[in-house]
Amino acid sequence: MKKWSMKKILKEVTSTLLMVFVISMAINYIRKPDVSNLLPDMSFTLIDGTKTTFKGNRGQQPIVIHFWATWCPTCKLEASNIEKISDSCQLITVAVNSGSSDEIKAFMKERNLNYPILNDKSGAIAKQFDVQAYPTTFIYNSKGELAFSEVGYTTWLGLEARLKLVD
Repeated sequence: MKKWSMKKILKEVTSTLLMVFVISMAINYIRKPDVSNLLPDMSFTLIDGTKTTFKGNRGQQPIVIHFWATWCPTCKLEASNIEKISDSCQLITVAVNSGSSDEIKAFMKERNLNYPILNDKSGAIAKQFDVQAYPTTFIYNSKGELAFSEVGYTTWLGLEARLKLVD
């Protein structure tokens, strides 16, 4: 039986992490939504009753649009990362096929989350953005131009880094 040295263990861990990173990037590229590079003009009402529009938010700061679902395990893991960036950017999250607004509010309360949510009961908004997998995150610059899109889990640090690169 081979004896494992610390050097060999670190080499194996590093190569495994690199492989996971490369596969993740490939999957992200393949699943990337085919969406316009300009943020569409949309007006909507969030589940807390707040009326907002994408057009009215241009020129202030980057806009993050995050598509997720209450039934998505990866979305649940990522939720605290989204919460952490909610004060550093204009954030709209879109809960897709996740039930009534009351059900989404209960989900948020249970997890102590407070970011703004648009309830996309039928998935129509997700279709408009060509979202096919959850979570999917779009980051638009202050001019409403698409700067980044990400499919799958994103760390808080990754989100913050992308936001710093946008404007």
